[in-house]
Amino acid sequence: MVNSIYAALPTTVFAEMSGLAAQLGAINLGQGFPDDPGPEAVRAKAADAVLNGHNQYPPMTGLPELRQAVAAHYNATQRLDLDWVGEVTITSGATEALAVSFLGLIEPGDEVIVFQPFYDSYLPVIRRAGGVPKLVTLQPPHWRFDRAMLEAAFSPRTRLVVLNNPMNPTGVVLPDEDLALLAEFCVAHDAVVVCDEVWEKVVFSGARHRPLMSYPGMRERTVKIGSAGKMFGLTGWKVGYLCAAPALTHALTRAHQFLTFTTPPNLQTAVAWGLENAHDWFREMPAGLERSRDRMAEGLRREGFSVLPADGTYFLCLDLTTSGIEEGDRDFCLRAVKEAGVAAIPVSAFYETEPVTSIVRLCFSKADDTLDEGVRRLARARDLSRAATA
Repeated sequence: MVNSIYAALPTTVFAEMSGLAAQLGAINLGQGFPDDPGPEAVRAKAADAVLNGHNQYPPMTGLPELRQAVAAHYNATQRLDLDWVGEVTITSGATEALAVSFLGLIEPGDEVIVFQPFYDSYLPVIRRAGGVPKLVTLQPPHWRFDRAMLEAAFSPRTRLVVLNNPMNPTGVVLPDEDLALLAEFCVAHDAVVVCDEVWEKVVFSGARHRPLMSYPGMRERTVKIGSAGKMFGLTGWKVGYLCAAPALTHALTRAHQFLTFTTPPNLQTAVAWGLENAHDWFREMPAGLERSRDRMAEGLRREGFSVLPADGTYFLCLDLTTSGIEEGDRDFCLRAVKEAGVAAIPVSAFYETEPVTSIVRLCFSKADDTLDEGVRRLARARDLSRAATA
């Protein structure tokens, strides 16, 4: 016998497209990892900690030095006053932090509001915890929600809300008025919000990330999730942070102790050092990614593609319909990787119901030559698509 929730899941679209890219030798603009190796000083600290540091079990809630560094970093950058002892927990990546949040906070039958498009790990774990997803469907090009949408989603059974901001796959950084509106509903319905804020440091000029925890009434009802992998462009490190009030943290740590229990101590040591010392990285990294975003967007527009705004993350989206492409996003992406040698992600894969089927997500955290060649191959895919549907 197997669990029906997990047994019914297909292979993720990320694994599918990356597998095809590797098999066919295609450029991979699908999966979200950077070409840049990450800050050398932080990597050197991790290497030194393996050779000269402690390599046995660290504390279940994380090394004190890292928990202190997380609290200090968020105090300095987001004006959050976190008690590192009772409100900060280190996890093996943000995906584990999400699982901890869902398993630790959901009772069977609780309704959980999720905005789609969404990160694909949300729904399986919510359902495994006994939660009932209530989906709010966002639409391009702005991907925003309003009062009517929230009124339709919230009910007396609403226990949890899941918010990804900055948002993958859309690249949207939600404005203050949207966040204030959501906070109003959460307070009125006594709901807890799990805030997936892993892209908080990857925000570009003209936009500002503000944590939902900072809004009136949200301090005691918000779980803030961060990711060192995203902060430092070290996606394979899998070091995450859970920040929440003590009453929530008590339940979260009880779930965490029976999942991964702890996280490699050398990586924790290096991340703690980075949060305290890598100030140049936090200034230069988003500026470099913004240049890459602009390079890709300008190249796509020169080729006649319609590109949606992107204020954060590693991703921008193009609109097939307004680019004169009749194929749906999945068919176009399969044609692109198989016939034109470039992998992308269909945004319809981020929906469970009522999918938008005209949007394709591209990762721009790549070298200039890769971006330029990727644009050329996407133009080739467009031409092939038009010929096939003529």
